[in-house]
Amino acid sequence: MKTYRTQYILFAWMALFAAPQAFSAEHVVEQKQKKFTVPQLDVKVGDSVQFKNSDEINHNVFSLSDSKTFDLGSYPKGQTRSVVFDKPGEVEVECAIHPDMKMKVKVK
Repeated sequence: MKTYRTQYILFAWMALFAAPQAFSAEHVVEQKQKKFTVPQLDVKVGDSVQFKNSDEINHNVFSLSDSKTFDLGSYPKGQTRSVVFDKPGEVEVECAIHPDMKMKVKVK
């Protein structure tokens, strides 16, 4: 009897920690004509955003925001790079190659 209870508790803990990943979503933002296709994107903690370069030129996606810092490097047309947003907050996203390319990701 004690073994079943221990297994049940272990299973419950595993389910609790796996739940956020099970319900995460994947969003796509394209880079076209030296702009992000959306100025702002609302996501949930655990969601990922794919940044797809649809321009003929290279782009870079980065953020220095407190809630998420990343740099995806420079990549050409047709390639996609992805970021998982793991903390709530507002993330300012930019392109290092084109300073006017900016967007916000609001993570709830």
